[in-house]
Amino acid sequence: MNSDEVKQETRVRPSPSVQSLIDLARRSVPDLRRNAETIEPVSPQRGRSLLARARQTLDWTRLPGLRPREARPPERLAKRLFRSYATFVLAPTAVIGLYVFVIASPQYVVESQFAIRGNVEPMASADLGLYAELILKHNSQDSFILRDYIGSRPMVEAVDAKLGLEKMFARDGIDFWARYQDGQPVEKLVRYWRKHVTPHIDVISGVIHLTVRAFKPEDAVAISQEVIARSETLINTISRRAQADMIAQSMKEVEQATERLKQARLAMQEFRNRWGIIDPVKSAEAAMTTIELLRKDKIKAENDLRVLRDSKLDEKTRGIQVLVATIGALDGQIQELQSRLTTDGIVTNSEHNLTQALLEYEGLMVEQTVAEKLLASMSLILDRARVAAAKQQIYLSTFVPPLLPTYSEYPAPFYALFSALFCFTVLWSSVSLVTAAINDNRL
Repeated sequence: MNSDEVKQETRVRPSPSVQSLIDLARRSVPDLRRNAETIEPVSPQRGRSLLARARQTLDWTRLPGLRPREARPPERLAKRLFRSYATFVLAPTAVIGLYVFVIASPQYVVESQFAIRGNVEPMASADLGLYAELILKHNSQDSFILRDYIGSRPMVEAVDAKLGLEKMFARDGIDFWARYQDGQPVEKLVRYWRKHVTPHIDVISGVIHLTVRAFKPEDAVAISQEVIARSETLINTISRRAQADMIAQSMKEVEQATERLKQARLAMQEFRNRWGIIDPVKSAEAAMTTIELLRKDKIKAENDLRVLRDSKLDEKTRGIQVLVATIGALDGQIQELQSRLTTDGIVTNSEHNLTQALLEYEGLMVEQTVAEKLLASMSLILDRARVAAAKQQIYLSTFVPPLLPTYSEYPAPFYALFSALFCFTVLWSSVSLVTAAINDNRL
């Protein structure tokens, strides 16, 4: 057996199903050749229609919800872009330009600057960086109170009651977009006010910048002056309240010290009436002086008695009896005076001696002295509080007053026109790019 026979035997035989398909294809080839020779050629017009129908049928990759593309004549890309740009950018910009150049009413701006001066309390410390010390020096809570008060409803109602804000902002001649609709609730007037009256605090210097916009120069100046006047009234009210609280507290302390001194003096009066002495110290000094004198007299009498006894006189003699009686009387007086001063356990009424009186008297004197010193100190504090209250603690200092403007800064037509053109161009570009990306993903 040669090599060719071996290779032929080792080949893989096809399966019966594959063999049947091969036989069918062999039998069909002559018929296909014969039919191809008899097919008529397709005209160009019919070919284009068949091709368009097949493309529409095979357009299965389009996004859900999008209609199939309609057949339309080809158009130049530049023409389509210009038409889209004119429709979505130039036309809205022209409308805005018509409004700002022709319809919009001029608005006049008045700027003023003021600060709160005096003994202001700085805000709590915070991590403010390089300018922390400067900010804490010039910044106070009163500035933030004033800023919030300028934009509050009480300020709007006060200015409206005096100047008539609704008439200022709703008068004839103001364009429909910027005019305030008269007769609306006060909350909407407050919202409109916050758009036209803007306070700003410079955090480093503590200066308050006030910006007022109105449709007449006189109205802007009047509103700014009224806001400054109301702000000054608020600051003065806060200052007077602090001064009144300080004086009231000082007067309360003085009244308490006065009452304490009164009670101390009443206690002293009751002590003197009860003991029957004015000053126990002086009474004790007088008693000690008397005791010393009596002791001297006693010593003298004892010396005389000793002399008479040394002379061998009879004890019954009148001189010796007189001296003995004198010494006994002096001893009795000395013991009586000593019993008034101190307690030695011999006297029965030892509770009412000068020692007890002195102890009670010293306590009353200390209380009276403390009350007098406290009253003097509180009176001094009250005087200082009145002097400080006579001076204005904090006040509003206006160093840039509101002045009459000569031209209108709003609506700034060129700025508004170029801003609108830029914004519409950016929006149109974004939408065009997204639309082009969607069209590119379609077959």
